[in-house]
Amino acid sequence: MNPWRGLKNIPRNVWLVAFSTLINRSGTMVLPFLVIYLTKVIGVSDTRAGLALAFYGVGALFTSPFVGKLSDKIGALRVMKISLFATGVVLILFSLVKNYYGILAMILGWSIISEAFRPANMSLLSEESEPEQRKTSFALNRLAINLGMSIGPVAGGFLSAVSFSFLFYVDGATSILAGLFLVLAHIHPKKEFTLPEEIPDEENSGNEIPKNSVRTSIFQGRKFLFFLLAIIPVELVFFQHFGAYPLYIVHQLGHTTSTFGLLITINTILIILTEVPLNNAMANIDDRKLLAVGSVLCAAGFGAMVISGNLWFIAATIVVWTFGEMIFFPASASYVSKVAPENRSGEYMGYFQMTFSFSLMFGPWFGTLIFDSFGSDVLWAGAFLFALITAASFVLMKNGKTKAVLSE
Repeated sequence: MNPWRGLKNIPRNVWLVAFSTLINRSGTMVLPFLVIYLTKVIGVSDTRAGLALAFYGVGALFTSPFVGKLSDKIGALRVMKISLFATGVVLILFSLVKNYYGILAMILGWSIISEAFRPANMSLLSEESEPEQRKTSFALNRLAINLGMSIGPVAGGFLSAVSFSFLFYVDGATSILAGLFLVLAHIHPKKEFTLPEEIPDEENSGNEIPKNSVRTSIFQGRKFLFFLLAIIPVELVFFQHFGAYPLYIVHQLGHTTSTFGLLITINTILIILTEVPLNNAMANIDDRKLLAVGSVLCAAGFGAMVISGNLWFIAATIVVWTFGEMIFFPASASYVSKVAPENRSGEYMGYFQMTFSFSLMFGPWFGTLIFDSFGSDVLWAGAFLFALITAASFVLMKNGKTKAVLSE
């Protein structure tokens, strides 16, 4: 049985969007090396570097719901094009700013523009795929992301040894190239941008909300609100790989930036080789069960670093949390695509993306603060417990106890 068989029926537009993502992500260098750039080149403390990442999260946090609604009105594809071109320009200009407070302002603007791509991208993938294809479509897009990430951070590790400015130039150039590809690819989305009129019944008892329905506010759906709150703890843990994780590898363990870049390729290579067939095989498994399993694996992977700082052991922990990532993130996107009413997928994806932005805003900052103040053991033990909170939440949700948990 061919584990890649699910790809043959994926729509053309999904493939084109995934290829544009591959182009863009092949130049992803600035964000993975941002804390190292700020500490080594700009000369700020670990905590202030973490705060700078929090600024990125602030911009992304407030962008996501607005952009989700904008995508529903003017089209997700148009938002993606604008985001890619503008991000390229901002990144190139970013390389010229050396003042810490100027850098914070640049990071804020960069995040607002670049993070507009994500909810629009996820909305378009959801709209272009049939429900049974969505896990595979999201996994294909993540395959494109990680194929790119297998190039970007590794190249960035070597380029940073010459000059950190090259990271900004290459990252910006690939963003512009991805925008040009979307312009030249002549993608014609299926969606018509008209808002539905019908108001739904009360809380739907199943995993899906009827597609001909719409809520006046997403917060009227207690299950979706519970879902948004439940995924935040494990996301806070996952985003340590942008904050305390590189500091732990480079500063505490004494390895080079190129070694850090090579370690990250373990994550990307595993995703490239296994995520699509893995999610194709799990296509009929309830999303909530997969969310619980993915959270447990993330807890085990990050928490195990309390045991040893040996480089080979760390490589093994990356394998564990990567499987958690490969299960958790496509399942979470699939869940949102199922509960989102027709013509409001952008809005729902925007609020979903908002949880990532919140976690990116606070996760690296708190992680670097804990790392700086209490050491790595406290950080990784805390990561273990936080990820288990998410796992426990979805066990309760799976057993139908969500309503009881949320009731006063």
